[in-house]
Order: sequence, then C-alpha cells, then structure tokens
Amino acid sequence: MRKSITKRSIDAMQPGDMFADDDVRGFYARCLPSGEKTYGFRYRDRSTGQRRWLSLGLHGQITPQEARNIATKHAGSVADGLDPLAVKVASRAAAKAAKSNPEKTVADVLDEHMERYARKQAARSADEKERIFNKYIKPVMGDRPVREVRRSEINAMLDKIEDNNGPVMADRTLAHLRKALAWHATRDDLFNSPIVRGMARVKPKERARDRILNDDEIRMLWNVLSEMKGPYPVLLKLLLLTAQRIGNAAAIRQDEIEGDLWIIGGLQHKSKRESVVPLSKAAQVLLAALPSPKNGGFYISTNRIVPISGFSKAKHALDDAIAKERKRTGLGAMKPWVVHDLRRTARSLMARAGVRSEIAERVLGHLIQGVEGTYDRYEYIKEKREALEKLAELIEVILADKTANVIPLRMRANNASAT
Repeated sequence: MRKSITKRSIDAMQPGDMFADDDVRGFYARCLPSGEKTYGFRYRDRSTGQRRWLSLGLHGQITPQEARNIATKHAGSVADGLDPLAVKVASRAAAKAAKSNPEKTVADVLDEHMERYARKQAARSADEKERIFNKYIKPVMGDRPVREVRRSEINAMLDKIEDNNGPVMADRTLAHLRKALAWHATRDDLFNSPIVRGMARVKPKERARDRILNDDEIRMLWNVLSEMKGPYPVLLKLLLLTAQRIGNAAAIRQDEIEGDLWIIGGLQHKSKRESVVPLSKAAQVLLAALPSPKNGGFYISTNRIVPISGFSKAKHALDDAIAKERKRTGLGAMKPWVVHDLRRTARSLMARAGVRSEIAERVLGHLIQGVEGTYDRYEYIKEKREALEKLAELIEVILADKTANVIPLRMRANNASAT
C-alpha cells in the first residue's frame, strides 16, 4: 500500500499497519504491536540481491519530513552502488574504535573535514567529495587511526581504483584525500600527511588538455547519444549546447529556471558568484522532454529526487557504443576524449560562429579581468543569449551534414533521449 507519509497519516496508524510513501521509493512507516510508530528505508543490496531494512527513527523523535530527507539520502547512496546499512555499521565500528582510542580515525578526519571545511565551500562539489570518501576511502581505511596510515596503503587503494575506475578517478580520490589530510595536519601537532608529490596516476602535462571534437566526431557523438536511453545522453547534449561544467549541468534544478534563464548559485559555481545562462531553444527542448521534476527538483535524474551519478560507467558505455558505430561505418577508432572536452568544444564553436571572445568567456562563467568590482549577474544577458543561439545554430548545421545519418538538433521532444 502506498500513500503520502505525513503526520496525519502516521497518527491514524494502528498496530500492525505498514505502508510505503508514494513519493520516495523505499521509504516506509509502520506501527509496531506496542503502538510505537517507526520509519524505515527498504532497499535491495546490489551485490547480494538481498532485501535490507534500515531503521530511520521513531515517530515523535523525528518528523515525517526529517525521515523523508534521510530516506532520500539513502536512496541516492543505493543509486551510487553503496549499501547504506553497511556504511552505518562501518560508521558505528569506527565510532566505537574512536571512543576506545582518543586518536582520530580516517573516517573521523574525513567527516570533520566535510563538516568544518568542505560544506562551507561549494555545496555541489562537497556532495561529490563526500561520495568519493564514502565509496572509495572509508570502506578501505575508514577505521584506521589516521596517524598510522602509511603511504603504501594509500597507493594500494589508488591502484585498485585505477584498475576498476580509471586513473582520473584515482587522481580525483587522491586530491580529495590530500586536501582532507593536509587540513587535518593544521589541527594536529603530531600528524604528518603520508601523501607526497608523485603519487598521482596522470602526469600534469598529460592532464592538461586541448582536445576539441571535430565536426565528424560531433555528428557521431550526437547520433549515438540519440540512440541511448536515460538522462545521461541528455546531460551530454546539454553540455555541448550550454558550455557549462558537468557538475552544474548534472544538478540543474527546476527551481533554478526563470523563464529561459538558468541561475547557477554562487555556492555551486567555481567563481563563487552567481552565473546566469540563457537557455537556447534547443536546450529548452531537451529539458522539456525530460520527466517533470518534483517540487522544484532535479531534471537530470532517474527518480526526479536526486541527480544522476555513475558517470564513469555511463561514459564507458558511450565509448563502447561509439566504437561499435565507427567500426560499423568503416571508421577508425575515435581519439580519446573526456566529457570536459565538450565545454572546450562549445567554446571553440562559439568563436567559429562569430561570438566575441569576451562574450564567450562570460557564457562559460569566467571572470573578466578588470571588471570584478562591477559585477551584475544579469549583465550581458542579451549578448549571451545571442551567443548560445548562434552555438545551437552552428551545431544544427554540423548535424545536418548530408554525408552522415544523424538525428537533427530540432527533434521532437519525445525523441530527446529522455526516457
């Protein structure tokens, strides 16, 4: 039985009653034989296939909305491939170890870093940092006393991440761990971070990129994305049409849209200032084809409650699809590329479409040297709108190349790869 979990519906429950919330999948309320009413989250462990129940608290000690917020967070963890119950057990074990030993564990340091530092910076990047901590670091060394962690342990962890998720994710994990340990070193007289230079998997010169997709690659990419299902293909098309960062585009919310304007808050933007991005007609078509978000929530989402994750897995699937299509059409392998190259490609296309450099830089959200003191988030809206329409028009011209079998940019909404 499903219905909205509210104070009224909880108060009306009788011993033995149990029902699921009609909004958040897996969120339940039940009334025990004793008459106590409790909240829980039910899910299936992907690794074992077993159904699990995670208690969220008693009615009266937490409100229905507080329980719903906790259930929503656990739903996001399950979508990321995590086991919330296992994480809870690991956290309790770490807490027990910390209680018996006053020295902080790695999990203690990561949690304190999130609370006292990272959460006060950029909210969306903090979510990604916490996800990496929970998925890659805590299960491996979360219960280890931080002063006892050795460089060899960190390298072993990074080797595993590199083998399973690629060198970029290994370096990203290293960067976040380095930041947290360096922050802790400023607060602990006896701690020295075991991380040193040279532990990264990708050399700085190799990391610096200037990759821009050519017209044939854009056509191939768009065509393959149009054949794929789910929100990820829409996300990549949106990146090419808006020239924005994937972190902002993946978390675009309904309550950030004002008419044809996308308002990216200062906490979410790398410049720490609000950025306003006019959405071209083509970009609006993409968003309109997606399921309508709930309560001002996320567009690029599988459940309209939390943004999508699993970018590495989706990118691997896309690369495989492109490779198969290029082989089918007699083309050679596509030169390696990363998602951020779409932002660079969009910047190049704007220049090719005649957009002035300073306007293209404003579209990208870059600070223009010398004008920081006179910033107005709505300045140059007309010019940015024209620039993004020119970008969309040029992409349409590229896609309309008669030598390629492509799905045009001005597609019907129900063909926007949103389902």
